[in-house]
Amino acid sequence: MKLFITVLIAVLCTASAFQPTAFVRKSTSLQGFDLSGNDWKPDGDKQMGSTDVGDYFPEDWDPNAAPDFTEGMGGSSAMLGGDRGGPELPGMENLGADAVLMGGIEQSSEIPAGMEFIPASVPDGEYTFNVAASSEGQVWDIDVQSPCMTFEDFFAAFSNDSHPAFKVEPQVGRMDRRNGDPTIFSVRCTPNGQAGDLTGSLVINLPEDNSKITYRFNVKSF
Repeated sequence: MKLFITVLIAVLCTASAFQPTAFVRKSTSLQGFDLSGNDWKPDGDKQMGSTDVGDYFPEDWDPNAAPDFTEGMGGSSAMLGGDRGGPELPGMENLGADAVLMGGIEQSSEIPAGMEFIPASVPDGEYTFNVAASSEGQVWDIDVQSPCMTFEDFFAAFSNDSHPAFKVEPQVGRMDRRNGDPTIFSVRCTPNGQAGDLTGSLVINLPEDNSKITYRFNVKSF
């Protein structure tokens, strides 16, 4: 019996050791502060009725006369009824009708004096034709694509070591840009009764691009 009472006391003591302790938060109060709130209200009789409006409005400003928020949404063309030509400026009312425009890009009309036509060591193309020696000659048209990124003036002629039977037209002009329309050159060979192998090198100078195009012609005159 004494053993049972001793064990029971030990168990009760152990259980009380693990019993959670209740924490009580002490109330605090702020001394010297008014926590009743702020009873300030904006003055509704003011002109703008708001407290975040700056003082940059003039005294005679009328909010009812302000532009509508949709004004200007169509851009400058809205007031022109869709006409993007814009309003006429004084002195420029007839621009495009009787105005004289000065300047522009001038194109050369002849080969500059002293220009040399020296063929490249490796031609850009080679052509072989036959022509009768007793005929009035023959003309071949070749399409030349410009290698330049912009429009370029060209000057075309056969090199000095070419046979005099070769001629080319046009000799002066302007090439389209790369991947644009090709320039058509008409190459004429007039043997004037001379038979044999006639050779010539067509050189197309592009001085602005600092480049040239060379075509080799081999004509069998019989």
